[in-house]
Amino acid sequence: MFIISEIAQAHDGKIKVAHDYIEALSKTGVDAVKFQVHLAEAESSIHEPFRISVDTDDKTRYDYWKRMEFSIDEWRGLKQHCDELNLEFMASPFSNAAVDLLEKIGVKRYKIGSGEVSNFLMLKRIMETQKPIILSSGMSSFEELDKTVKYLKKHNANFSILQCTTAYPTQPVNYGLNVIQELKRRYDVKVGFSDHSAKIETCIAAASLGAEILEFHVVFDRNSKGPDASSSLEISEVEQLVVASKNIELALKNPVNKNDIAKFKELKNIFEKSLSVNKDLKKGDQLYFEDLEAKKPKGYGIDASKFEKVIGKKLKRDIEKWGFLNESDLEPK
Repeated sequence: MFIISEIAQAHDGKIKVAHDYIEALSKTGVDAVKFQVHLAEAESSIHEPFRISVDTDDKTRYDYWKRMEFSIDEWRGLKQHCDELNLEFMASPFSNAAVDLLEKIGVKRYKIGSGEVSNFLMLKRIMETQKPIILSSGMSSFEELDKTVKYLKKHNANFSILQCTTAYPTQPVNYGLNVIQELKRRYDVKVGFSDHSAKIETCIAAASLGAEILEFHVVFDRNSKGPDASSSLEISEVEQLVVASKNIELALKNPVNKNDIAKFKELKNIFEKSLSVNKDLKKGDQLYFEDLEAKKPKGYGIDASKFEKVIGKKLKRDIEKWGFLNESDLEPK
């Protein structure tokens, strides 16, 4: 299980806040911390509309991306901070210029955002690095994914795909958990889940369905401003999710053989039951269903599962109320 916590723009363009997130997330058990590299001049224009209404003084989305930029030295500092805390530094590029910047910083792999699946120009640049690719499928149909996968396989790219629903926050009816196995069957690659639900159970469910990569947005306070705040997990929730998903992973790697119950032999003898009678009965009395009870432990009388075989038989001796019933107490029919 590879667990990616995405800071994205939660830092609001403030480098200290970005470092604070790295520090906090290092204590949660996640494997990677992911940012987004937006270079306004390379990826946007004044014509780009805001995705959602954000409480900001930025007049255009271009201005917003400009404010989110860090210098290359600041990016290097974030990468170094992650290295020091044994976290993988990750960042999604949104332009070839951003890929060039990340190559200078040094990244192990590339995460492709949902809106970049058909950006073959950038995909070509990334494939030139020969580094693994994680592809998010949020806004893509299977027809569109087929084309991208074909392009990636044509160039022998090492890639995986994340089921993702681009909705903020994503509602349960739109999680698309069924797509996880569909992606595995269709493309025969490692598959994961990218979440925007702001709930820990979503990724836990994805893990139980075979997701090998989990990604989710993180924010200190879900009520804070920011485009992803309402669809993010808070730090304490990340800690719970990591523990739960690791447990699920361990469970899936250790399938239980329901035919092998040898280790339960002692417990079965304690919990399973033997037949007894629920009233004083005399020699020669015929046994009816209403005369029987089942009592612990097993082995002191006829197994409770065999009660039908004793009904209608007569007793060879007196038995006191609550006494165990054995084969030797019964006359043959």
